[in-house]
Amino acid sequence: MNDATTELPLYYTELGPFRDGFDTAVPVITYHKLGPRPRGVRLKGLYVDAPLFRRQILEWKAAGFAPGPLEEVGHIPGNPRKRVVLTFDDGFENVFRHGLDPLRQGGFTAIQYLVADRLGKTNEWEQKYGEASERLMDEAQVREWIAAGHTIGSHTLTHPHLTRIRVEQARAEIHDSRRQLEDRFGVPVTHFCYPYGDWNRTSRDLVAEAGYTSACTTVPGFNAPGSDRFAFKRLTARYASRKWINVGRMMRHWLRGLRG
Repeated sequence: MNDATTELPLYYTELGPFRDGFDTAVPVITYHKLGPRPRGVRLKGLYVDAPLFRRQILEWKAAGFAPGPLEEVGHIPGNPRKRVVLTFDDGFENVFRHGLDPLRQGGFTAIQYLVADRLGKTNEWEQKYGEASERLMDEAQVREWIAAGHTIGSHTLTHPHLTRIRVEQARAEIHDSRRQLEDRFGVPVTHFCYPYGDWNRTSRDLVAEAGYTSACTTVPGFNAPGSDRFAFKRLTARYASRKWINVGRMMRHWLRGLRG
């Protein structure tokens, strides 16, 4: 590692600061919402505007990276096939509107984690905390997403904090969402994402019990071979932030661990 990587931005904006990590492990990138931010937004960092998203796609393509499935994460040392895994949480309609063309033009595919009982509705789980209302993809849009070559995963039925509800409720949120999405869309749903990044050993075991093959967290970082496939780390994409934290030591530790 050289001095240029002793400090890294907290969020992913461009390839440069993360290049060593991309060469050492298959990265998993997180997005939530694409396009302009409406008035009244509280969590501005959950939006990535369409031009920035397009630039990120084209930068990966120019650097020789290609889309990869979650099955390749933490599977072998390094990233010999130069893969990048793109994930979207919640199923926002603005991803459908602003994301499909850049993904198609760049030759990338992505997985969309859907809140199964909220398709075609709005982000009620955010609005109760004062967040601006945003539409979620409806059934027809999800079908078009799948037809374009993209994947869907489960983000529960209603987007609860899994560690704050009874085990029986958590089991239903995890199991029933998978069954509901598979029945509705006729495709395998084998990947899960913890709402709010909120999980513990119990919820992790419930995900495995439900037959999923992976689950994503909001913990930042890369995944070494042998990483828990039900606790994948990800890098959150957003605008460049003026807030920098000293995560260099942590990132160097991850990368050294990945290199063995």
